[in-house]
Amino acid sequence: MSLDWIYYAISWILLRWQSLWSSIGMDGKFLGTNWSWVLAIVFLVVTVRVILFPVFVKQIKSQRAMQALQPKVKALQEKHKGDRETLQKEMMELYKTEKANPLMGCLPMFLQIPVFLGLFHVLRRLNPSNTQTTLYGWTTDQFRDATHASLFNAPLASKFGSTAQELTALQANSATVKIVAGVLVLIMMTTTYATSRQMILKTGWAEDPQQKMIQRLMLYGIPLSLLVSGSLFPIGVIIYWVTNNLFTLAQQQWVLRKFPPPPMAGKGGGSPAKPSGPTKKPTGAPKNPVQPGRTGGLFGRNKAQAEPETPVVDTKKLAPRPGAKPVNPKKGARPASKPKG
Repeated sequence: MSLDWIYYAISWILLRWQSLWSSIGMDGKFLGTNWSWVLAIVFLVVTVRVILFPVFVKQIKSQRAMQALQPKVKALQEKHKGDRETLQKEMMELYKTEKANPLMGCLPMFLQIPVFLGLFHVLRRLNPSNTQTTLYGWTTDQFRDATHASLFNAPLASKFGSTAQELTALQANSATVKIVAGVLVLIMMTTTYATSRQMILKTGWAEDPQQKMIQRLMLYGIPLSLLVSGSLFPIGVIIYWVTNNLFTLAQQQWVLRKFPPPPMAGKGGGSPAKPSGPTKKPTGAPKNPVQPGRTGGLFGRNKAQAEPETPVVDTKKLAPRPGAKPVNPKKGARPASKPKG
């Protein structure tokens, strides 16, 4: 399958933004940087993210639905413990019934992969020795200008792992390229980690083992992989990645404030957060645990209830046992006559 349509689309957006910034006087070089090209890459990110914003909202809603299903998922795991096939079948049926998609959380990232690959391919072509200067809608002047565009004197088409031959063709200094590219790779790793950590801190760890494995992969695996793969990315592509991460941080913060996660999605992986500090009893709660329906008084008697005037005496307890002499008999009382033989 040809990806030319992606290269044409990426080139068209990139060149439109570059022309816009050049038309307002940003076509020069300042601090060793061609800002019209750098800003064109930055606003390429803005364009793509605005287009994908509805997908991002669907991603958040899907994550909320998955969090709400965690108690049911946990119940299925307990019910079908040891029967993985039945568990998977029941969980798929649950997701289908509740209209929840576990893969929706990764959809925005997957949709940006073609954009990333397209920009990678377009920037990799920026080589003075390349004779195909008019591919994907470029003019010869635009191609030549982009070939010499740089960030702090490091060409946008260069990378940390550029060979001596590639640096010579780009007329670049090896130390400058490695410093600029190295710093950008570290920023790329940090912001990639921050985007995943921000979401997990707000929504909590998933109860589903598969979802939790994906969260761990996104939090630790991807940033660490960039330490190696980042050396193969052109500086222009790293600028795209860092800008995309910063945009994601701001967008997630806005969405999480506007659509806060449910109380069950706390830091403990879906359990409700415990109140901090001493717990105060609510005003008006019954004071007597034995008689919760009565309030006001040591024994829970209601104030509206009339107090008995005299205590109730249990006559059975006070009566003498058969054959026992009465204690403290009343004065003047005659002893009971003995029955006649």
